[in-house]
Amino acid sequence: MNIKLLKQEAPCIWRMKKYGPMRVDALFFGNKDIILELDDTTVSQVRDVASLTGVVGPVCAMPDAHSGYGFPIGGVGAFDEKRGVISAGGVGFDISCGVRTLTTGLKKQDLITCDAKLADLLFKRIPSGAGVGGDIILEGDQLDEMLLGGASWAIGQGLGKPEDLGRIEGNGRNSFADPDKVPLKAKERMRNQMGSLGSGNHYLEVQYVEEIYDKAKAAAFGIGIEEVVVSIHCGSRGLGHQIAKDYLPMMAKAAPEFGIKLPHKDIACAPLNSELGQDYLGAMGAGINCALANRQAITHLVRECFAEILPQADLRLLYDVSHNTCQREEFKINGKKKNIWVHRKGATRALGPGHPELPSEFKKHGQPVIIGGSMGTASYILSGTTESAEISFSSCCHGAGRIMSRAKARRTFKGNTIQKELGRHGIIIRTGSFKGIAEEAPLAYKDVDMIIESTQAAGIAEKVARLRPLLCIKG
Repeated sequence: MNIKLLKQEAPCIWRMKKYGPMRVDALFFGNKDIILELDDTTVSQVRDVASLTGVVGPVCAMPDAHSGYGFPIGGVGAFDEKRGVISAGGVGFDISCGVRTLTTGLKKQDLITCDAKLADLLFKRIPSGAGVGGDIILEGDQLDEMLLGGASWAIGQGLGKPEDLGRIEGNGRNSFADPDKVPLKAKERMRNQMGSLGSGNHYLEVQYVEEIYDKAKAAAFGIGIEEVVVSIHCGSRGLGHQIAKDYLPMMAKAAPEFGIKLPHKDIACAPLNSELGQDYLGAMGAGINCALANRQAITHLVRECFAEILPQADLRLLYDVSHNTCQREEFKINGKKKNIWVHRKGATRALGPGHPELPSEFKKHGQPVIIGGSMGTASYILSGTTESAEISFSSCCHGAGRIMSRAKARRTFKGNTIQKELGRHGIIIRTGSFKGIAEEAPLAYKDVDMIIESTQAAGIAEKVARLRPLLCIKG
């Protein structure tokens, strides 16, 4: 990547001035090593987003950014409510993929004699793998009710506690969901997948708190040193994938009718105020609710497993946040408050202290931001900052970010070897696919510690705690 295109304007913040068809500037976050490793496709995708109609600048690329479908993964693009567009590629195929973390009240040593037993039970009870479903079958109107109700629906079905809702982004339910706009095939794919992890980079991980960076925030978040937590990373399963698969070609085909000249067909979009744009918005909102309900259902299953093996555990939801969405939010644009639609694809919302959407217990410290590492490496809990609203539309990174394609990872690594190596470091892996482990090998990802340091240096989130894995369930 030609670094001359970028000018560093603050620690770990680099600006690309608009040029050519770009309508706004772009910001890239990361230290110099991260910036130099950016591939040309990622940079050109950022430029493409900055060229779309109604874009409100700057377009952002997080430290974990890498090339994706249309929008880069780790990309943030905001659009004017009246003149802007909405892009299925700007949300991605796994709508509302995200992470939730549960505290347990346990210490690391409490798992010493039962960690393998717990891993076996979690792997048995929580379905994982491509296309694999579970025991929760949605019949008749239940599926549409779930798409409207999100985590609230799940809790109404006995799959959680009412107090969970206050610890979920948007209180567990997206209001603009419209199940009628979800393709029938997408619904069919979801009928038996509620409460399942899926495959790819999704996981369920039992972790412990290795280090605390901010004692006051950690206390407010309910976490302490050596304490055990559970993190769940998954999304809307086959439903979200099918929504993107169906709407992307519709948007690409209709673009000329809207007078939209696409830089690339993968970045297909439609005006927000068009019928097609509103149809996708309704379907995408339903996909968000699906993911929130899915993580809630998995939470219920996790609680059941812990109750059976470690009955003294008290699993409470710390927070649940998505990183593949488009949401209507209010920001100051040129000094005036304005409603805009923020696409976050592989980027996490990171609301700062005092934000009205935060629960009262987080108002002083900012939103808990959960960042998953690659399999076998550290994960982090961060907090949102006030500055991020001015810099990155209250957004930060979402994980480590791939540096190696899945195909190359399969050629390079052997899943059973990785499982044994992690086992020697005290990390138990349970999986139904050694191929999946090879694809998710730690060396296929960027250095998550460097990602987090860059995120903090840029001022868009702050470190609270570092987590280490004890056992991991993979698809």
